[in-house]
Amino acid sequence: MVLAAPVLAQEHQHATPDPHAGHVMPADPHAGHQMAGMPMRGTLGNYPMSRDVSGTSWQPDDAAHNGVHAQAGDWALMGHLSLSGVYSNQSGARGAEKLFPAGMVMGAARRDFSEADTLNLRLMLSPDPFMGRNGYPLLLASGETADGSSHLVDRQHPHDLVMEMAGSFSHKLSETDSAFLYLGYPGEPALGPPAFMHRASASANPAAPITHHWLDSTHITFGVATAGFVHDAWKVEVSQFTGREPDQFRFNFDPPKLDSTAVRLSWNPDSHWSLQTSWGHLNSPEQLNPSEDETRITASAQYFARVGDESSIAATLAWGLKDLSDGTKLHGVVLEGTFKPNDPWSVFARGEWVENAELGPHHQVNRVGQLSLGAVHDWHLSENWKLGLGALHAFAFAPSALGYGGTPRGNMVFARIIAE
Repeated sequence: MVLAAPVLAQEHQHATPDPHAGHVMPADPHAGHQMAGMPMRGTLGNYPMSRDVSGTSWQPDDAAHNGVHAQAGDWALMGHLSLSGVYSNQSGARGAEKLFPAGMVMGAARRDFSEADTLNLRLMLSPDPFMGRNGYPLLLASGETADGSSHLVDRQHPHDLVMEMAGSFSHKLSETDSAFLYLGYPGEPALGPPAFMHRASASANPAAPITHHWLDSTHITFGVATAGFVHDAWKVEVSQFTGREPDQFRFNFDPPKLDSTAVRLSWNPDSHWSLQTSWGHLNSPEQLNPSEDETRITASAQYFARVGDESSIAATLAWGLKDLSDGTKLHGVVLEGTFKPNDPWSVFARGEWVENAELGPHHQVNRVGQLSLGAVHDWHLSENWKLGLGALHAFAFAPSALGYGGTPRGNMVFARIIAE
């Protein structure tokens, strides 16, 4: 991921002009934009640094990102922590319950060598491996294997301990143009929208989208090399990356192969919107189906706006197509949003629809959907620490032949601690 603070909390910001970038900068005194020596421009080009989010992906310029900032000589340092304890209770014949940890711990270091060159280094860790190989119960979810021999169905897989270990280097060619190189092991190729846990529209929601493997499942890839070009509000980039998903061993590093390719075009038409479309060919992504390749196409639109002194709204609409080498075509769509009526509260919702060939026998394609609604309240413990309590309720919709029962539901309650 690009080495800037993740979107894990949205705060109100006032607009301050940045004469170097030629844009309107969202200025957040807690985000360290005004610290002596803290770079103002983005990590990949001469644009507001708030545009950077996961991998080399973009978000709306007005979306905030927060972290604990410090200066060490010529290096600008940033840290962020978001850890949750979550209880999931999924009802029906295929449901289950579990208490598990989730979240991330991240550190980044940035250095500007001149007015033209910027280096970023980033490390992100996840507590997911401690929930066990079989992840947590989540109706209608599928993808990756828990034990190396069976599909993981109706559960969200855990991410590896090291979610990202990456660096990027950018060179400014003019006031509007720049070129960059991003390397990750693991890292995120130029495929899909920002990873769900970093999207402003989803950062308050503890549940992974069931569209994860249609859109952004490559965000933790063991071997990524991305080269790109930025022109003002446009970005085009090409990635060579490892197509195989991480294996069931969550504490190790998988072999890098760089056998797959992705291309992405991004456009931020104004400070409220971020649009992208991408194409990728994944070589043998599934450990249990090694002879099957996948072509993935995605398109997404992200929106963010402030609607009051402490209020904001964030939304994402995204579509993904998995075109498998056996001719099967599977579509997935998600619409999600988060509304902050004030600083302590976040209310979030998500609606999804997918065509899935893993939920039933014989790889039969089934059309399923889910609608969820939840909220979280945060209390400031100090300037940089917050404690939050929240809950969500989800409605699952699936054909009766799949055996979920008449009214399958999903419930989660969670407590989270955030340092930013």
